[in-house]
Order: sequence, then C-alpha cells, then structure tokens
Amino acid sequence: MALSRFSVENYRCFDDRQDIELGRITVVLGKNNSGKSALVRAPLVLSTGVRTQSSLPLDLDLLGDAAPTFSDLIYGGNPHGRVQLGLDFEHEAFGPFGLEATIQNIDEWQTQVISELVLRANSTATQMTWDYKEDESAWSSRRSYRVRNPEECESSLQSLSFRGLLPAEIREPTLSSSPTDFAASVIREGFDRIRYLGPFRERPEWVARLPSRAPLAVGSSGEEALGMIGYDAVRGRRQIIDKINDLLSEHLPGWKFEVHSLDDRHFTLDLSALTEKHVKVNLRDAGTGVAQLLPLLTQRAMDAAQSPQRPVLQVVEEPELHLHPSAHAMVADLLLRGSRETAVRYLVETHSETFLLRLRRRVAEGEIAPEDLSIYFVEHSEGSAQARRVGVDRLGNLDYWPTGVFSEDFEEARALTEAQSRSMER
Repeated sequence: MALSRFSVENYRCFDDRQDIELGRITVVLGKNNSGKSALVRAPLVLSTGVRTQSSLPLDLDLLGDAAPTFSDLIYGGNPHGRVQLGLDFEHEAFGPFGLEATIQNIDEWQTQVISELVLRANSTATQMTWDYKEDESAWSSRRSYRVRNPEECESSLQSLSFRGLLPAEIREPTLSSSPTDFAASVIREGFDRIRYLGPFRERPEWVARLPSRAPLAVGSSGEEALGMIGYDAVRGRRQIIDKINDLLSEHLPGWKFEVHSLDDRHFTLDLSALTEKHVKVNLRDAGTGVAQLLPLLTQRAMDAAQSPQRPVLQVVEEPELHLHPSAHAMVADLLLRGSRETAVRYLVETHSETFLLRLRRRVAEGEIAPEDLSIYFVEHSEGSAQARRVGVDRLGNLDYWPTGVFSEDFEEARALTEAQSRSMER
C-alpha cells in the first residue's frame, strides 16, 4: 500500500486546504520563501502521527533537534488554533483507505487533542468527534468521543485513547472487523517509509570511521553516506560501491570511486581517473558538486542493492544544489530510473528549469506516463500560500505556467541585446 495523496489546511503558510497527489515523481516549484519547503516536509510531519507510540497526535520529537513545536505548524501561530491533515492510500486488494484529522491545540493544557477524526475503508467511513464537555483534565489518557459508524443511525459516546492519529485499541483485522479497526490497522501497518534529504549536505571527511552496522539511509544531510559506502566495500559485498560506479560511468565518465582501508576501523574514499592512473583525489578535496551528489548516488545504489520491502517516499530538497546546470538533467534521470526500478517514489523541491525540462522530455519520449509525474507550483499572495497543480500531457506540454517564472535567461539576453544596440548607435 502506498500513500497516494496528502492534504494540509491551516498549516504553516497555507491557510486553505492543499491537496497534493503523489506520482512516481512529484515536483514542487516556486519562488524563494513561497512555502515549497513547508509543503514537501509535510509527509515527514504526518509520519510522526502514524509511526509513533506517543499519545500525542503528532510526535514531533521524532524529527530531531530542529523539530518544530505544534504552534509552529498552525497558520498564523494562533495558540488556540487547529490544523487539518489528510492521508489517502491505495491498497491493491482492498481499495482506497484514508483518514482526515483535525488537531486542536489546547494552550491552557499545553497539549493537543484530536477534535475530529474520519477513518475511511473503501466506501465506508467512521467519524469520531471529541466531546470536550466530558473532558476536564489535561492529564487523562482517555477522552470522550461521539463515534458514528456507517451502519449506525446515531452516534455513541465512547472513551478512546490514541496512539498518534489513530485509536490505540486496534485489533488484528479480520473480515468481520469494524471499519475503524480495519482502516486504522491497514494504515498503521502499510504507511510508507518517509526519508528526507535536505539541501545542505555534509562534506565527507578525509578519513572516515567504519560503522559497526550498515546504515540503511543516508540521513537528512547525507551524513551516513560515507559509512554506507565504507561498510559495503570493506565488510560487505561491494554492491553499493559497484552500483555507484555504474551510475557514475553514465553521468561522469572517466572517473570512479575507490575505497581504501587504512586499518580495521578507518578508510578513505577517493575519486580516481580511469585513463590516468596517477590522478587520484580524496573526495574531501574534490569539487563541492561531487560531494553534494554523493548522498543521492549512495541512496540510489543502496535501494538497487537492497530493494525496499515497503513503499518509500523519498523527499529531496534542491537535488541540483552546487551542481553545474548540465548535471541537473542527469539528476532527473537518476531519480526517474530509481522510481522505475524500485519501490521508491520521489517528492522533489527544485529551482532547476533543466531538471523539469528533462522530465518533460522523458514524458514525450514515453519513459514516464503523464499521470506518473505530478507538478505543483507554489505561490504566495495576500498572506497565504497556494499550491497549484500543473497538468502535463503526453507530449510534455504544460497546461499552466505563471508569468515570469524561469524567464530570467530570456530577459537577461533581451536586456543584453538592447544594451549592445544602444552602444553601437553612439
């Protein structure tokens, strides 16, 4: 089961509801400070409400040291505000599942409560509404809800406890399970693994330490990439380093990565020329662009060597950062092939016109279907952000494009021509 759509409302800089349909590759574009990052990071926040043992609706501590507070998530920062979140899934055997949750911040209690939850299983839905008049304590582990099941005409008052966004008392689903148990169990067990790679990636060390266990993901700043490569090359079967070099040969011919073991705990990673044996440089001393590209190559190689057993949504911010524009198209192909060969889909925030053009070209060439490519443009106006879906047809044409976006080269060239013309007239 894979996450097919998510929605946010009254969230961060988004006042109105935003529905984001996920393709094999989903691209989010927009000008600086428009709300792109808030949108692509939303699945990470949503995952803290599913992959958790906490009684809080969102276990934001799972996001690490830079985790936001719940008030940070509320549009306008209203201490008495609420956030609406939605998740939709497609199950191969049972059809669509989903949830819609409203999370209310109770400032005087310094906590949050799910004020309304709708769980959907195929064509049935169960609605749970918090009866706040029955709850007077901030410390209660159970709260009173008016629950209405699809087969019931009236709601019943029930005492419920939650684990994240879902009821805690979930039994193993059977054919006779209630829609609530069935939907909650399927969502909790089938929710995608969300991985995040930010725009600023760590520079590799000259000498790296071998980890005691092989990391499975490169981390939010690519900090685990070197350890993944070293462990694979020294203690593994060299599947990752060989795959990285295969990928490198397609996009940076004439070079390869080499791991050199210094002792049983340390190694170095070098970039070596294939045609000139004496040309070798430690990756720390190589160009910034190669170091920035390494986490993408490493994660792609890891997924090829050990294909994920459950759906993965890989969030990547600015994959093109520090790369020459000619390499932007290569990154687009790297992710496209990854989405085709593994159970990984990509949610990408980018400023690169070349990245988008390569994907449009691949649509026209038939390598990716238009419905598998989702494009959104985020605009900020009148104090709120909006994400507009940009349609793409089988020729790679777009049905909408905002004025003045990705027109900088044209405008600069026109201004240069006008200046040259004026200069020649003097």
